[in-house]
Amino acid sequence: MDFAYDARTNELREQLLAFMDAHVHPAEAVLAEQLADPARERWAVPAIVGDLQAEARKQGLWNLFFVDKHSIPGEHGAGLTNLQYAPLAEITGRSPQLAPSALNCAAPDTGNMELLAQFGSAEQRERWLRPLLDAEIRSAFAMTEPEVASSDATNIATRIERDGDEYVINGRKWYITGAMNPQCRILIVMGKTDPAAEPHRQQSMVLVPRDTPGVTVKRGMTVFGYDDADHGGHAEVLFEDVRVPVGNLIGEEGTGFAIAQARLGPGRIHHCMRAIGIAERALELMCRRAGERVAFGKPLAEQGVVQDWIAESRVRIEQLRLLVLKTAWLMDTVGNRGAHTEIQAIKIATPITVEWILDKAVQAHGAAGVSQDTPLAQLWAGNRTLRLADGPDEVHKRSLARRELKQYRS
Repeated sequence: MDFAYDARTNELREQLLAFMDAHVHPAEAVLAEQLADPARERWAVPAIVGDLQAEARKQGLWNLFFVDKHSIPGEHGAGLTNLQYAPLAEITGRSPQLAPSALNCAAPDTGNMELLAQFGSAEQRERWLRPLLDAEIRSAFAMTEPEVASSDATNIATRIERDGDEYVINGRKWYITGAMNPQCRILIVMGKTDPAAEPHRQQSMVLVPRDTPGVTVKRGMTVFGYDDADHGGHAEVLFEDVRVPVGNLIGEEGTGFAIAQARLGPGRIHHCMRAIGIAERALELMCRRAGERVAFGKPLAEQGVVQDWIAESRVRIEQLRLLVLKTAWLMDTVGNRGAHTEIQAIKIATPITVEWILDKAVQAHGAAGVSQDTPLAQLWAGNRTLRLADGPDEVHKRSLARRELKQYRS
């Protein structure tokens, strides 16, 4: 593995860093003002996001995550490898509320676009993928349920039953990211089509337009008290005798679990790429604070405990970055299946390590660290959820341990 960024990556890094300095970071205060505006439509994405998207698209900083493997007409992606995209995603992680959305590289749309590109029919890609690539609509991925342990996806209880030329869907989902957004037009719903089949062949996925009769978006869910309205929130959604055409099935019946795993692999590394950017920003804020504040007669920067936090943070960031880059390289060279161990390793290591760095940055800021006057509290809350999203730590550790133990069984 070559540790040097290639010419294309360096060019995009310079361009993206300039875009962040000139447009994204100055827009953070604007975002806060627009979110606080009582006249704003509830859950609507603030106007500043659209302004940034227009500028990003003009500069060619658009859909950087997307590799067009299905000859979809138009300029929809930069055609980057995972290794090329990693340092760019890291940069966007420095402003996670704005930068990923500005580049149309925000979850859950990224994963849904990749899913449609890989498994969707030509008609499904034309109807839903194209407008998602153009940021004309938003989407949601409806998998997690409140009444079962969704960390084991075979537990999913939502039923998808065939009735002639239609599927009938009944179930309840929650923490469905983006579903509160008025621009959300399509839900990818996972449910059971055949409860009698073997556990990993019971599930299927169907496309459900958000305005389909029987779909009820009941409420927005908070995350440590944050409603994440800048991303369209997280919804509890009820499906009651929802009918969609059989043509809305993604792939084949019984392939829902496999499709979910294929979708979640790239999503996991994207989260980890951005989380490194979060850690870098936390370390920067910690260092600036340490140089400004005096306690017990000397600056925090001269206190041994704070120096230890700073040194440890730098070491841990470098370790994470190397592991993420190795994982990206493996995904490019041997495929997601060949990088399975590393994908699980980064999903275990990255969120908890970044959580540690954010915790020290909060501690260095004192009361200000838990206030709305710095981004640290919201960054901590968002990063902490990554230890649950796309599979909790314990599930990945269980799977990783079983793979390791398998080598030593006769």
